Amino acid sequence: MKVLVTGGAGFIGSNFIHYLLEKYDDIEVVNYDKLTYAGNLDNLRDIEDNIAYKFVKGDICDAYTVNKLIKKEEIDHIINFAAESHVDRSIVGPDVFIKTDVFGTFTLLEACRKFDIRRYIQISTDEVYGSIEKGSFKEIDPLNPSSPYSASKASADLLVNSFFVTYGLPVCITRSSNNFGPYQYPEKLIPLFIIKAINNESLPVYGDGLNVRDWLYVEDNCKAIDLVRCKGKIGDIYNIGADNEHNNLEITNIILEETKKPISLIKHVKDRPGHDRRYAINSTKIKKLGWKPLLSQNFIGSLKNTIHWYVTNEWWWKPLVARAQNIG
Repeated sequence: MKVLVTGGAGFIGSNFIHYLLEKYDDIEVVNYDKLTYAGNLDNLRDIEDNIAYKFVKGDICDAYTVNKLIKKEEIDHIINFAAESHVDRSIVGPDVFIKTDVFGTFTLLEACRKFDIRRYIQISTDEVYGSIEKGSFKEIDPLNPSSPYSASKASADLLVNSFFVTYGLPVCITRSSNNFGPYQYPEKLIPLFIIKAINNESLPVYGDGLNVRDWLYVEDNCKAIDLVRCKGKIGDIYNIGADNEHNNLEITNIILEETKKPISLIKHVKDRPGHDRRYAINSTKIKKLGWKPLLSQNFIGSLKNTIHWYVTNEWWWKPLVARAQNIG
């Protein structure tokens, strides 16, 4: 069995590759990644010599290279993590999000048709549903994205579904809540605030800080994605959430407490445009396949372990922070 993981040098993709190689002895993984600013081969340094792993640099929008790779490697499954995924960046420059998240997905779907791929999994996000005041979204609920990022992911989901309906392509879509854990690029809230706390810098909290997210430990998400790969019903969508609702201020206070830094580091800043107030998804469907968010259920413990990982792995994040500062 050969699995092509696109965007495998990113946060969730690299964790998923680790998960596959640790769980299976009969799977080979090809990691196809463009290595944009958020793609980091240091995420996979410990497995770069594994004979069951191969890295190929490339863009999912490049149909020639994608097709050549799939044919050469005789790929069976494709898991598409490749995406531009930062809301703030999508507000400033939405064009690359449309290109990568929509056209890149189209390129992969066309390749699936051409080479009779046995299973294609599209990695999406709960943000495609938009904000919800009470209750939680189910997979059948309408999409109502608020940012160019979430709109690009919603567009990709619709495209994936259309290839199932029109061509019978063997696809599934997963929509997870906010992930956290090791190897997450330092522009996201949890790693950003951990690193700023370590460096005694201000932690910029948008607005009143009461925006609510459901937090899912990345390994739990990897287990769910793999379960969908193996047992998901063709054409179906699966929400992946942990029922861990916490607002941004709560997360910030836990980080400051664990790093032993004062709350005076909190700095409230102007809210970003279109900032959704609350995300919540119903994960009953994936749980019926036998999945449980075991690590996420111990949220405080998993968050503390994540904080400890960043504290003890400065070698990983310091070059990324320095590079971002030089670019800025």
